[in-house]
Order: sequence, then structure tokens, then C-alpha cells
Amino acid sequence: MHLDRIHHVAIIASDYTRSKKFYTETLGLRVIAETYREARHSYKLDLALPDDSQIELFSFPSPQPRPTRPEACGLRHLAFAVSDIDECVHELESKGVSVEPLRVDELTGRRYTFFCDPDGLPLELYETH
Repeated sequence: MHLDRIHHVAIIASDYTRSKKFYTETLGLRVIAETYREARHSYKLDLALPDDSQIELFSFPSPQPRPTRPEACGLRHLAFAVSDIDECVHELESKGVSVEPLRVDELTGRRYTFFCDPDGLPLELYETH
């Protein structure tokens, strides 16, 4: 088997409108498609990253909360590769997003930091250059 790359990550939002605004306006992701699925009373928003990977943002009636973070069994966090972490942190903070202090990965020497989406999902910025 040969896996090429991650195609998409699916996220369930507690407040679809708030999360849609965060991912499109705060993070600047491009909308590919938005679909309302009547049978599920649910929206599905497909968002594109520059490398053509995607985030699928879902709304569901009364979703269960995340058990704990970030050491709960399951997805620990979602990391975005960035070339200028200082610029990204500045932009997030200028939009009112709280960002943790920068850290250095002891294995790679790369800088990284964490922030959260509106539901507290841990998101990471990882400097690749």
C-alpha cells in the first residue's frame, strides 16, 4: 500500500456558524462547497488548504463533547505547516485568537505553537522553513 497524503480531516462543530467564520475568515480557508443534508439536519462545509488537502466541517444536532484534551484517545491535534510562524501568530492574535508561547521541537529544532478553534479543538502551527 502507498498512501500519498492526507486528503481531509473532519471536524464536528458545536456552533456551525461560529466555526465556519473561524475557519474561513480567521484562518482564511477557501470554501469548496457547502451542503445542507436535510435527512441529518446537518451542514457539511468543504474547505481547501493551499496543497489541496481539505477540512470537512460538520454540524450535527447535539454532538457529544470531546472527552478531554489533548491526551484523550483519538485525534490529538491538527497541525498546519507554515513558513513564517511569527507572521501567523501575529495575524491570529490581531484577530483575537489566543496563541500559546512558541516552543521548539526537541527532535527537529523546528518552532511550533498551539491555539484552539471555537470548540477548543487543539490546532498547531508548525514552521517548516
